[in-house]
Amino acid sequence: MSIEINTEKCTRCKACIKACPFDAIKIEGERLQISEWCTRCAACISSCKFGAIEIKKDVRIVDALSDYKGVWVLVEHKKGKIAPITFELLGAGRRLADELKVSVSTIVIGDEIQTYAQTLIAYGSDEVYLIEDPSLKDYNDELYCAVMTQLIREKKPEIILIGATANGRSLAPRIASRFNTGLTADCTGLEIDPDKKILIQTRPAFGGNLMASIICPHHRPQMATIRPRVMKPMMPDESREGKVIRPNVNIPKQTSVKTLGFLDSFQDGLNLAEADIILSAGKGLGKPENLELLKQLAQILGATIGASRAIVDAGWIDSCYQIGQTGKTVAPKFYFAFGISGAIQHLAGMSTSDIIIAVNKDKDAPIFKIANYGIVGDAVEVISAMIQCFAKKQNHRL
Repeated sequence: MSIEINTEKCTRCKACIKACPFDAIKIEGERLQISEWCTRCAACISSCKFGAIEIKKDVRIVDALSDYKGVWVLVEHKKGKIAPITFELLGAGRRLADELKVSVSTIVIGDEIQTYAQTLIAYGSDEVYLIEDPSLKDYNDELYCAVMTQLIREKKPEIILIGATANGRSLAPRIASRFNTGLTADCTGLEIDPDKKILIQTRPAFGGNLMASIICPHHRPQMATIRPRVMKPMMPDESREGKVIRPNVNIPKQTSVKTLGFLDSFQDGLNLAEADIILSAGKGLGKPENLELLKQLAQILGATIGASRAIVDAGWIDSCYQIGQTGKTVAPKFYFAFGISGAIQHLAGMSTSDIIIAVNKDKDAPIFKIANYGIVGDAVEVISAMIQCFAKKQNHRL
């Protein structure tokens, strides 16, 4: 579907320019032009009194799907380091590409990023696309989407994998809408259909009560965001060789959003998405003061703190610790749920953890249905006992 301007009817009254919330209509010479920022919201159509703007449905030729080849992984990086989710995606992308007998390409957008190339090749990338410019130093939805849109139109990848991080969850839908293609969010599994050679994307549905397998048979690229910590990265091979490509792209000079700075909200220095051990607290702790006990245990175990929505809403702890459907999705090796009943919204954010240990007074609490180990008892008493036990072992080792 596309929006077009009939130049014979257009009087250049500029009403559509004022109506467009995405600044997608520009005057070029004596004509109005619609840019790639257009989301087809149709605000311009209702504003035009002369009927000069109309929506036209695209005629999609199924045979054109064969033009799309290759697997792409969008690289996420911060403060000069490649995020772990990138290596996880590369491991999955390499496996998918080998089944399809195609190449794996990584897309790196930023500034001073040339040092990433060899590392990405070692972890399985055949081609590294470097898009480097000072204006791309900080992540920006609009700029990154513009760059990706141009590359996809030119190179036509059949599969694009993006991390289900804060940035990825914001960027992926923007890209998918540009191509009128599907997007499966928060995937926990990726496979290739052996007969149709299309991507089967698996994700939890209905609060984690069932797993849905989703396909995108009639549109390309096939796009998915993948939860951190659910895919296994490859072992790096420093002897691997690959190609570094610096494509020519048009980087927009103006954006509707400006980045002023960044605030690191992880007060304990650990990112929940990357933590191996999470100690999560709920209202069963009784009072906010008991969180200090949990912090003591976290320090001993080298763990990070998580929280249910109930104690965040109650003001016990900052929202950056919230885990669940409206918080963060995590998949640590060990997830401790202290005093958390197990509402489906919370389970949706942690049910893919390797080992779940639940502590709750209520033996019928829903959390026990998904827990690998359960303790029916007072959460505060169990935390105190664990502190004593692990502290003794720690002192013994010293």
